[in-house]
Amino acid sequence: MIKQLVSNPLFGLLLSITVYFLATRLHQRYRSALTTPLLVATIVIVLVLKLTGISYTDYYRGGEYLNTLIVPSTVALGIPLYLTFHLMKHHMRSILLGIGIGTIVNLSLTVLFAKVFGMRPLLAISLFPKSVTTAMAIGITEKMNGITTITLVVVVVTGILTSVLGPVILKLFKIDDPVAVGVALGGTGHAIGTGKAMEYGRVEGAMAGLSIGITGVMYVIFSPLIACLIS
Repeated sequence: MIKQLVSNPLFGLLLSITVYFLATRLHQRYRSALTTPLLVATIVIVLVLKLTGISYTDYYRGGEYLNTLIVPSTVALGIPLYLTFHLMKHHMRSILLGIGIGTIVNLSLTVLFAKVFGMRPLLAISLFPKSVTTAMAIGITEKMNGITTITLVVVVVTGILTSVLGPVILKLFKIDDPVAVGVALGGTGHAIGTGKAMEYGRVEGAMAGLSIGITGVMYVIFSPLIACLIS
């Protein structure tokens, strides 16, 4: 009976929605980076599955339905992007330059850590596209013969860390320009960072959505070039 219940797609779907709803209410009451809904929901669901012995496969039968919403929700960012198109045109040079430099620095630091900690090239390459949205990250890793499983993990972790630490860092350095906030969160934390940017406002969300695509293109260009440093 229990096995039939947890293997039903509704189980994973209802568990995800319920836990995230409660995590959102918690965050509304206790505003803190540590109570970020995505972080709290992730930890709670992992604990539930671990303590109850429910397999991830059974949970994901329902959870995958929510996963399919990532693409349409990303496309929907085109609406605020259209409404703020004048800002995009005005700041395009700064956006391209900022994301380009950020991509090169990010990749170079990965190479540095790989050298310092003696990582195998295959592992280091798999860490490269950590700031790129999932679909593009997998494509980049596959093209460079990396390990896609590791890439998926670091992409999710990067998104969560951006959602949690991003607002703290922005506040620390007193960065409040809407375009800068959006580019920083979207260009670092991909879709998850964009979700956090949407909480700031329409302009921040639009710039974050734009940054997802530009960041992906930058990683496609620079990843193979910088990968030569660890081969």
